[in-house]
Amino acid sequence: MKAMLLVAAAQAAATPAAKAPPLLTARDVDPVLVLPAPPIAGSAQARAELAELHAVEIERTPAEEADARLDGDTKNGTIFAVVLGPHFDLDKLPATASLLDLVRTSEKATVDRGKDEFKRQRPYIVDTSLKSCKRNDDPLSSYPSGHTSMAFSMGEVLARLVPEKAGPILARAARYGQSRIVCGQHFRSDVSAGQMLGLLIAEKLAAKPEFRAAFAAARQELVAAGVAVN
Repeated sequence: MKAMLLVAAAQAAATPAAKAPPLLTARDVDPVLVLPAPPIAGSAQARAELAELHAVEIERTPAEEADARLDGDTKNGTIFAVVLGPHFDLDKLPATASLLDLVRTSEKATVDRGKDEFKRQRPYIVDTSLKSCKRNDDPLSSYPSGHTSMAFSMGEVLARLVPEKAGPILARAARYGQSRIVCGQHFRSDVSAGQMLGLLIAEKLAAKPEFRAAFAAARQELVAAGVAVN
Protein backbone atom coordinates (compact mmCIF):
# COMPACT_ATOMS: atom_id res chain seq x y z
CA MET A 1 0.00 0.00 0.00
CA LYS A 2 2.80 2.39 0.93
CA ALA A 3 4.54 1.70 -2.38
CA MET A 4 1.31 2.37 -4.27
CA LEU A 5 0.88 5.67 -2.48
CA LEU A 6 4.44 6.69 -3.30
CA VAL A 7 3.90 5.88 -6.98
CA ALA A 8 0.65 7.87 -7.02
CA ALA A 9 2.36 10.83 -5.38
CA ALA A 10 5.20 10.71 -7.89
CA GLN A 11 2.75 10.59 -10.80
CA ALA A 12 0.82 13.53 -9.39
CA ALA A 13 4.02 15.55 -9.01
CA ALA A 14 5.04 14.77 -12.58
CA THR A 15 1.67 15.85 -13.99
CA PRO A 16 1.58 19.57 -14.85
CA ALA A 17 -1.09 21.48 -12.96
CA ALA A 18 -4.04 22.54 -15.09
CA LYS A 19 -3.88 26.19 -15.95
CA ALA A 20 -6.69 28.38 -14.67
CA PRO A 21 -9.05 29.66 -17.36
CA PRO A 22 -8.86 33.35 -18.32
CA LEU A 23 -10.59 35.66 -15.87
CA LEU A 24 -11.44 38.13 -18.62
CA THR A 25 -13.83 37.63 -21.53
CA ALA A 26 -14.59 39.81 -24.54
CA ARG A 27 -17.25 41.49 -22.43
CA ASP A 28 -14.54 42.66 -20.04
CA VAL A 29 -12.01 43.76 -22.67
CA ASP A 30 -12.68 43.74 -26.40
CA PRO A 31 -9.50 44.88 -28.22
CA VAL A 32 -11.54 46.01 -31.21
CA LEU A 33 -13.49 48.43 -29.01
CA VAL A 34 -10.62 49.77 -26.91
CA LEU A 35 -7.78 50.01 -29.45
CA PRO A 36 -7.51 52.21 -32.53
CA ALA A 37 -7.20 50.36 -35.79
CA PRO A 38 -3.58 49.89 -36.91
CA PRO A 39 -2.26 52.24 -39.61
CA ILE A 40 -3.48 51.45 -43.09
CA ALA A 41 -0.87 49.63 -45.18
CA GLY A 42 1.01 52.11 -47.34
CA SER A 43 -0.17 55.14 -45.36
CA ALA A 44 2.23 57.87 -44.25
CA GLN A 45 2.24 56.48 -40.69
CA ALA A 46 2.86 52.93 -41.89
CA ARG A 47 5.79 54.12 -44.02
CA ALA A 48 7.21 56.10 -41.09
CA GLU A 49 6.99 53.06 -38.82
CA LEU A 50 8.79 50.93 -41.39
CA ALA A 51 11.48 53.59 -41.76
CA GLU A 52 11.97 53.54 -37.97
CA LEU A 53 12.59 49.79 -38.03
CA HIS A 54 15.23 50.17 -40.74
CA ALA A 55 16.94 52.95 -38.77
CA VAL A 56 16.94 50.91 -35.56
CA GLU A 57 18.29 47.89 -37.42
CA ILE A 58 21.23 49.94 -38.71
CA GLU A 59 21.98 51.48 -35.31
CA ARG A 60 21.53 48.49 -33.00
CA THR A 61 24.70 47.08 -31.48
CA PRO A 62 25.36 43.33 -31.17
CA ALA A 63 24.81 43.63 -27.42
CA GLU A 64 21.46 45.39 -27.91
CA GLU A 65 20.36 42.76 -30.38
CA ALA A 66 21.39 39.97 -28.01
CA ASP A 67 19.43 41.57 -25.15
CA ALA A 68 16.39 42.00 -27.41
CA ARG A 69 16.60 38.38 -28.53
CA LEU A 70 16.75 37.23 -24.90
CA ASP A 71 13.68 39.32 -24.05
CA GLY A 72 11.85 37.84 -27.01
CA ASP A 73 12.56 34.34 -25.74
CA THR A 74 11.57 35.14 -22.14
CA LYS A 75 7.83 35.54 -21.99
CA ASN A 76 7.11 35.38 -18.26
CA GLY A 77 7.47 37.33 -15.04
CA THR A 78 11.17 36.61 -14.64
CA ILE A 79 11.86 39.64 -16.84
CA PHE A 80 11.31 41.78 -13.73
CA ALA A 81 13.95 40.04 -11.59
CA VAL A 82 16.53 42.60 -12.70
CA VAL A 83 14.43 45.27 -10.95
CA LEU A 84 13.02 43.35 -8.00
CA GLY A 85 16.28 41.71 -6.96
CA PRO A 86 17.57 38.22 -6.15
CA HIS A 87 14.72 37.42 -3.75
CA PHE A 88 12.27 37.65 -6.65
CA ASP A 89 12.60 33.99 -7.53
CA LEU A 90 9.28 32.71 -8.84
CA ASP A 91 10.31 29.11 -8.15
CA LYS A 92 10.27 30.06 -4.46
CA LEU A 93 7.25 32.39 -4.62
CA PRO A 94 4.31 30.12 -5.49
CA ALA A 95 1.57 32.63 -4.69
CA THR A 96 3.21 35.30 -6.82
CA ALA A 97 3.86 32.83 -9.63
CA SER A 98 0.21 31.76 -9.51
CA LEU A 99 -0.94 35.36 -9.67
CA LEU A 100 1.26 36.11 -12.69
CA ASP A 101 -0.04 32.95 -14.36
CA LEU A 102 -3.54 34.39 -13.97
CA VAL A 103 -2.35 37.60 -15.59
CA ARG A 104 -0.66 35.74 -18.42
CA THR A 105 -3.65 33.52 -19.17
CA SER A 106 -6.10 36.42 -19.30
CA GLU A 107 -3.70 38.69 -21.18
CA LYS A 108 -2.92 36.14 -23.87
CA ALA A 109 -6.58 35.32 -24.49
CA THR A 110 -7.37 39.02 -24.82
CA VAL A 111 -4.43 39.79 -27.12
CA ASP A 112 -5.19 36.79 -29.31
CA ARG A 113 -8.70 38.14 -29.87
CA GLY A 114 -7.17 41.39 -31.08
CA LYS A 115 -4.63 39.70 -33.34
CA ASP A 116 -7.36 37.55 -34.89
CA GLU A 117 -9.47 40.61 -35.61
CA PHE A 118 -6.86 43.06 -36.88
CA LYS A 119 -4.66 40.56 -38.78
CA ARG A 120 -1.85 43.06 -39.38
CA GLN A 121 1.15 41.79 -41.29
CA ARG A 122 4.43 41.45 -39.43
CA PRO A 123 7.14 43.94 -40.47
CA TYR A 124 9.27 41.30 -42.16
CA ILE A 125 6.29 40.34 -44.33
CA VAL A 126 5.74 43.95 -45.37
CA ASP A 127 9.45 44.35 -46.14
CA THR A 128 11.44 41.16 -46.61
CA SER A 129 14.74 43.06 -46.45
CA LEU A 130 14.34 43.57 -42.69
CA LYS A 131 16.73 41.43 -40.66
CA SER A 132 14.33 40.49 -37.88
CA CYS A 133 15.58 38.40 -34.96
CA LYS A 134 12.88 35.81 -35.49
CA ARG A 135 9.96 35.03 -37.78
CA ASN A 136 6.66 34.22 -36.12
CA ASP A 137 4.61 31.24 -37.31
CA ASP A 138 1.63 33.54 -37.89
CA PRO A 139 2.56 36.37 -40.28
CA LEU A 140 -0.74 38.16 -39.57
CA SER A 141 -0.20 38.68 -35.84
CA SER A 142 1.57 42.01 -35.53
CA TYR A 143 -1.13 44.12 -33.84
CA PRO A 144 -1.15 44.41 -30.89
CA SER A 145 2.22 43.24 -29.55
CA GLY A 146 1.61 40.34 -27.19
CA HIS A 147 5.05 40.60 -25.60
CA THR A 148 4.40 44.24 -24.75
CA SER A 149 0.91 43.53 -23.45
CA MET A 150 2.32 40.83 -21.18
CA ALA A 151 5.05 43.12 -19.88
CA PHE A 152 2.68 45.95 -19.03
CA SER A 153 -0.11 43.81 -17.58
CA MET A 154 2.36 42.00 -15.32
CA GLY A 155 4.30 45.20 -14.73
CA GLU A 156 1.24 47.10 -13.57
CA VAL A 157 0.25 44.27 -11.22
CA LEU A 158 3.79 44.09 -9.80
CA ALA A 159 3.87 47.87 -9.46
CA ARG A 160 0.82 47.62 -7.22
CA LEU A 161 2.33 44.73 -5.29
CA VAL A 162 5.66 46.54 -4.81
CA PRO A 163 4.71 50.24 -5.08
CA GLU A 164 8.07 51.46 -3.85
CA LYS A 165 9.56 50.11 -7.09
CA ALA A 166 6.68 51.00 -9.41
CA GLY A 167 8.75 53.36 -11.55
CA PRO A 168 11.59 50.92 -12.30
CA ILE A 169 9.11 48.08 -12.85
CA LEU A 170 7.20 49.99 -15.52
CA ALA A 171 10.45 51.26 -17.03
CA ARG A 172 11.50 47.63 -17.41
CA ALA A 173 8.19 46.87 -19.14
CA ALA A 174 8.89 49.75 -21.54
CA ARG A 175 12.39 48.43 -22.31
CA TYR A 176 10.91 45.01 -22.94
CA GLY A 177 8.42 46.51 -25.37
CA GLN A 178 11.21 48.40 -27.13
CA SER A 179 13.00 45.10 -27.67
CA ARG A 180 10.26 44.23 -30.16
CA ILE A 181 11.31 47.27 -32.20
CA VAL A 182 15.02 46.46 -31.85
CA CYS A 183 14.36 42.94 -33.14
CA GLY A 184 12.12 44.10 -35.98
CA GLN A 185 9.26 41.97 -34.71
CA HIS A 186 6.68 44.74 -34.43
CA PHE A 187 5.86 48.23 -35.64
CA ARG A 188 5.73 51.13 -33.19
CA SER A 189 1.94 51.23 -33.14
CA ASP A 190 1.87 47.50 -32.30
CA VAL A 191 3.96 48.19 -29.22
CA SER A 192 1.89 51.24 -28.23
CA ALA A 193 -1.30 49.20 -28.54
CA GLY A 194 0.23 46.39 -26.48
CA GLN A 195 1.07 48.87 -23.73
CA MET A 196 -2.44 50.32 -23.66
CA LEU A 197 -4.04 46.89 -23.67
CA GLY A 198 -1.73 45.52 -20.99
CA LEU A 199 -2.51 48.35 -18.59
CA LEU A 200 -6.23 47.98 -19.21
CA ILE A 201 -6.06 44.23 -18.62
CA ALA A 202 -4.39 44.81 -15.25
CA GLU A 203 -7.11 47.30 -14.31
CA LYS A 204 -9.91 44.94 -15.31
CA LEU A 205 -8.33 42.02 -13.46
CA ALA A 206 -8.13 44.08 -10.29
CA ALA A 207 -11.92 44.19 -10.22
CA LYS A 208 -12.27 40.39 -10.13
CA PRO A 209 -12.75 38.83 -6.65
CA GLU A 210 -10.64 35.78 -7.58
CA PHE A 211 -7.82 38.02 -8.66
CA ARG A 212 -8.00 40.20 -5.54
CA ALA A 213 -7.68 37.09 -3.36
CA ALA A 214 -4.65 35.90 -5.31
CA PHE A 215 -3.20 39.42 -5.19
CA ALA A 216 -3.49 39.55 -1.39
CA ALA A 217 -1.68 36.20 -1.06
CA ALA A 218 1.10 37.36 -3.40
CA ARG A 219 1.50 40.63 -1.52
CA GLN A 220 1.90 38.80 1.78
CA GLU A 221 4.41 36.44 0.22
CA LEU A 222 6.51 39.21 -1.32
CA VAL A 223 6.67 41.11 1.96
CA ALA A 224 7.75 37.95 3.80
CA ALA A 225 10.43 37.31 1.18
CA GLY A 226 11.81 40.83 1.48
CA VAL A 227 10.86 41.79 -2.09
CA ALA A 228 8.25 44.32 -0.95
CA VAL A 229 8.13 46.66 2.05
CA ASN A 230 5.29 46.19 4.50
